[in-house]
Amino acid sequence: MGSQLPGQAGATATPTPSDMLRGCGLRATSNRRYILDLLGERDVHLSSTEVQEALRRMGGRVDPATVYRSLEALAAVGLAHVVDGPGVRRYGAGAEPHHHAICCRCGRVQDLPLHDLAEVTRRIEELTGLRPDAGGSMLFHGLCASCAD
Repeated sequence: MGSQLPGQAGATATPTPSDMLRGCGLRATSNRRYILDLLGERDVHLSSTEVQEALRRMGGRVDPATVYRSLEALAAVGLAHVVDGPGVRRYGAGAEPHHHAICCRCGRVQDLPLHDLAEVTRRIEELTGLRPDAGGSMLFHGLCASCAD
């Protein structure tokens, strides 16, 4: 990952976690960089405690209040998003806006692409008059396949 140099043609620059943090006015601390990498590396939504455990495994500094504040700061500037309930608050970092399916038993959160629910969104608007904004997320609660068995 790195930035493209001025005058370079061709390759598209991929911002580093440090670039993204600084671009949003945040200090690029090692914990924030790691948290951003952790949330963005795959389709995960982690609790503050799960992030702390991952940092601990990597030998990082683990102050629960610092991890929580870092997650909230990332969410406040749009580098992460919050998924509330049931259970603990979880954080994710999907590049595209999306909805969520949440298991009421184990707390697993799964991303649902907007385009897959376009008709549902249109129908909700017809029934309620509610027009979801671009960053809005619908939450679907139920049991995941593992918990339903």
